[in-house]
Amino acid sequence: MTEKTLKTTPPTTRPIRRNAPAKTESVRRPVRFGGARKVASQHKTEQSPALFDSSKRPNKVRVIPLGGVEEIGRNMTLVEYGNDILIVDAGIQFPEEETPGIDFIIPNTAYLEKNKHKIRGIIISHGHMDHIGAIPYIIDKVGYPTIYTTGFSRATILRRQEEFTHMKKINVEEINPKSVLSLGQFKIKFFETAHTIPDAIGTVIGTPLGNIIYPGDFKFEIDDNGKPMHYEQYEALGKENNLALLMESTNAETPGFSVPESVVRKNLEEFIKNAKDRVIIGMFASLVERAMEVVNIAEKYDKKVVIDGYSLKNNFELVKEFGYFKPKKDTMITPEEAEKYPPSKIIAILTGSQGEKNAALMRVANKKHKYIKFQKTDTVILSSSVIPGNEKSIQNLKDNIARQGAKIIHYRVAGVHASGHACQEDLKLMLKFIKPKYLIPVHGHYFMLKINSDLAESVGMPKENIAVPMNNGVIIEMDKDKIETLKESVPANYVMVDGLGVGDVKEVVLRDRQMLSQDGIFVMITVIDSQTGKVRNSPDIISRGFVYLKESQELLRSTRQLIRKTVEEATGKMHPINMDFVKEMLREKIGKFLFQKTKRRPMVLPVMIEV
Repeated sequence: MTEKTLKTTPPTTRPIRRNAPAKTESVRRPVRFGGARKVASQHKTEQSPALFDSSKRPNKVRVIPLGGVEEIGRNMTLVEYGNDILIVDAGIQFPEEETPGIDFIIPNTAYLEKNKHKIRGIIISHGHMDHIGAIPYIIDKVGYPTIYTTGFSRATILRRQEEFTHMKKINVEEINPKSVLSLGQFKIKFFETAHTIPDAIGTVIGTPLGNIIYPGDFKFEIDDNGKPMHYEQYEALGKENNLALLMESTNAETPGFSVPESVVRKNLEEFIKNAKDRVIIGMFASLVERAMEVVNIAEKYDKKVVIDGYSLKNNFELVKEFGYFKPKKDTMITPEEAEKYPPSKIIAILTGSQGEKNAALMRVANKKHKYIKFQKTDTVILSSSVIPGNEKSIQNLKDNIARQGAKIIHYRVAGVHASGHACQEDLKLMLKFIKPKYLIPVHGHYFMLKINSDLAESVGMPKENIAVPMNNGVIIEMDKDKIETLKESVPANYVMVDGLGVGDVKEVVLRDRQMLSQDGIFVMITVIDSQTGKVRNSPDIISRGFVYLKESQELLRSTRQLIRKTVEEATGKMHPINMDFVKEMLREKIGKFLFQKTKRRPMVLPVMIEV
């Protein structure tokens, strides 16, 4: 057992909007992160004094989700008691339709900035980006507290931090399921959980009023005796004074137990064993343990493995580097080297099972991969589920593969995928093991949290002992007598990270991006005689995402006439010419005209050149 105590340090923050829909897997697509991205927001530090003052309500345990309860992703929760705050996870969320041009979204840390002197540390449950991705963007804001996590997660965090060379070194201390931390008044223990990545852990946050238990993302794997793995640790944990359970809701609407990874492994082995030629497997980059199992199967049948996909390759390098996985020396080969072997000896593991445009599998499907081309004898296994919103891109992926003659196997026709998240029976079993007084559902859209709540009631938990967060930023307070959601809340709006922007991404910028994505842009280039105010030559027009110019000649002719008329009427008695006034007139009149003709509102940009 190891004991740790934390000291703290200083920071500053910014934020933006909320309630965008999100996708339904932990980590959805490989993304290359770079230190050049800027945090964009609309939070003003002048608001800080109005933030919730916890000192007026002592002797209560507070749980405040800063992300992850009206979405899937951006997971970050703080637990507070007295003068101590513990942060659990710090993840990102990927952009949606409401946030075009944004790289990803992180939690709002305004409340933590005000109370950074109380922060005793950050606990990371596992190394997926929806749990660690925000660290480089928030760590300085909250005073560089020590991060505590397991070996693989620590390696992932530190490897990613290498891209942020402008930042001072962060302190990440490795713990294991037997570690004990003393951070302020918190006595923290850990327990093993099953997920889809090495070293996932659950956390027991001991407070003077009882334990706050956070399993993180989990599911129950059944051992050879038909019992859940780590059965004894859960039974022992259930005998403690467990005040509240923070339980994920991602798969709360899925009946039964989650499919054991052992079943998926068995099915994958059958397909690999029986395939006459090459096997190509598409999967999430986050499914590190499944990819490791595929390599084990390949070695069993004397096959070579090609891995392609930035994030997946990175993950594999880490598991090898830190000793979590040791394939035989000649098992792993490059796509280029694969050409030297007969197809029957090759298994390719590729990212892009959601039809992501630039991912490896989609590049092969679109015949844009330098080394891998589909053959009619290939077996293509899509070892992932369909994330809502990706149906069309996945259908296009399957169509393109089928056109090239390869055989497709997916999770709806065979058991080649299992989620890493608890289904209904897993959730009920966790409740029965832990026996908490209170339940706080987390990780999911509100309806998922509500289903989780209903499941708890079905196994005997009183309704008044369940606090379902309505949105991020709610303050859930509890003692030994009751749990309640306060009327006050803390800022939890979106903080956006934009790889293109240098300053804040204001609402007006998002509005412009939404307009461009929906109705396009219409640029008018007009040359004006500075002496007479007359238009020289015919105005040039550029249209992108609005109308196809070759098929809209009548519209363009009428528009050019209106441009000339508007400019010359505006400049007729104007000396000198006020270009800003003329541009505004053009923007208004041409905008109205285009809407009358097309019922669309493109972004209208007048460009005036005086000669």
